[in-house]
Amino acid sequence: MKKRMILLIFFLVLLVVYGSMWLFSIKKYPVEYGISFSQTHAEFLGLDWRETYRATLDELHPKYIRIAAAWNSIERERGVFNFADVDWQMDEAAKRGIKVTMVVGQKAPRWPECHVPAWHTATGDPAQKDLFNYVGMIVERYKKHAALERWQVENEPFIGFAFGDCLGYDRSVVDEEIKLVRNLDSGHPVVLTDSGELGRWMKASRAGDFFGTTLYRVVRTPRGHVIKYDFMPAAFYRWKAKILGIPMEKFFVAELQAEPWFMSGDPMSTPLEEQEKTMNPDRLVKHLNYTERIGVSRAYLWGVEWWYFMKEKMGDERYWEIIQDKLAEKG
Repeated sequence: MKKRMILLIFFLVLLVVYGSMWLFSIKKYPVEYGISFSQTHAEFLGLDWRETYRATLDELHPKYIRIAAAWNSIERERGVFNFADVDWQMDEAAKRGIKVTMVVGQKAPRWPECHVPAWHTATGDPAQKDLFNYVGMIVERYKKHAALERWQVENEPFIGFAFGDCLGYDRSVVDEEIKLVRNLDSGHPVVLTDSGELGRWMKASRAGDFFGTTLYRVVRTPRGHVIKYDFMPAAFYRWKAKILGIPMEKFFVAELQAEPWFMSGDPMSTPLEEQEKTMNPDRLVKHLNYTERIGVSRAYLWGVEWWYFMKEKMGDERYWEIIQDKLAEKG
């Protein structure tokens, strides 16, 4: 009887906590939206990446944008650096007064997640010397740029499970990367990110000046099964941050899901009805409304390349227009 009573009390407490989270998810908070942009993903979708980037800035008018200075793009050959594409993105943002979060390191947003150059992987050498040289070059080049707002060191560096093609990734040097960025540029804060649903947040939230969580509401398992996180109240993220001592003014959404979850396929080979199982206009609006109940003041939308692909290649402007209206509403 005693064990049953303890179990009953335990489940009642869980029920009260769960119900309370839903009650605390009713209130809406103002959110400023940014956009994550990937040159390589735009190219993968067969788009003119510069045209896509300009349309993002000029038609959607985000206040903030996140781009990556991917190591394998910047230094395709050892010791040979090409900054032209990143220079252009930074300059275009500056012309419009848009503030940039720049990602540096071995991991960057978008598949294959790890962006270590093939020449470095082939050497079998530890990451430190080559990695720090590249990171140092990026920081020195852009630390005085008018568009720069924040540095993001790596992308979900402490995630506790395998995700992406991470050959050559060295997690042990992340702390030294952060120190290097801070030593070279004390004028801009450092961002660390982690998985919203599966990450522990502890180490990432303490390593940077700002902490960014991902926010994916509909995902696919490795076997292709669709999982929805609709059972999770928005207040879960706020409560988790408070329990871990993360100030809300330092907490934001780094990736807000606004595109389908693709496994081995892509928009060109995946039927529309299959894509809409994980993203459709109603779902997109639902994600935006959900984000505004968390309590974060900023969220970076994930999927601009796909919205533009749908608009330009498929004649479907619904997603582009939803985001356009949302950003105008907050403008």
